[in-house]
Amino acid sequence: MSFEIWLAFVAAATIILVIPGPTIILVISQAIAHGRRATIPLVTGVTLGDFSAMTASLLGLGAVLTLSAALFSILKWIGAFYLVYLGIKMWRMNSDSRQETFLPAQATNRRLFRSTYIVTALNPKGIVFFVAFVPQFVTPNGHAVSQLFILGITFLFLATVNATLYAIFAGQIREKLQKSEIRSWFHRCGGTALIAAGILTATVNRSS
Repeated sequence: MSFEIWLAFVAAATIILVIPGPTIILVISQAIAHGRRATIPLVTGVTLGDFSAMTASLLGLGAVLTLSAALFSILKWIGAFYLVYLGIKMWRMNSDSRQETFLPAQATNRRLFRSTYIVTALNPKGIVFFVAFVPQFVTPNGHAVSQLFILGITFLFLATVNATLYAIFAGQIREKLQKSEIRSWFHRCGGTALIAAGILTATVNRSS
C-alpha cells in the first residue's frame, strides 16, 4: 500500500467520521449532560466499540449481515430501541436533580462507557461498513493482513480523535450553562436527538 493510498483513506475516513451519526449524537448528548469528565469513558466506549465492529467484520460477520436480513434486522432494532431508551431517559433528566452526585464516579463512568460501546459495536451498518469500505484501499499486490491492520489502526485513531473533539466541545458548552432551565432545555434537545437517531436507525436497510 502506497503512502498516497493511505492518505486517500485518511481523507475519506475523516469525511465519513465528521458527519454525525448515532454514536456521535450520543457522545454529544451525554457530554452535555455530564460535562467534560464524561470524555474519557465516552471516547473509550466509541474506540472499543469500533474495534469490536471491525473485528467482527474481519471474522466474517459483516459478510453474514449483508446476506442475512434477519440478523441485520435484529442488531438494527436492538440499537434503535437502546437509542430511544437513552433518549427518553435523558429527556426526563432533571438538571436540578443531584442523583448523579450520589452515584460513585466509577459507576457513572461505567454507564457512559456501556452506552457508547453498545451503540457503536451493535450498529450493523458499522460492521458492514468495514467490509465494504476498508478493503477498497487494499492493494492486491501487497500483504493483505498487514494492510488491513494499518488501515484498521488508522481508522480507530481517527474515530478516537473525532469522538474526543466532539465530547470536549459538548462538555465546554455544558460548563457554560449555569442556569438549570437552560440545561433542562439542552437535555431535552439531546434526548430528542437520540430518539430521532433511534428512529432513523430503525429505518436503515442493508442496501442504504
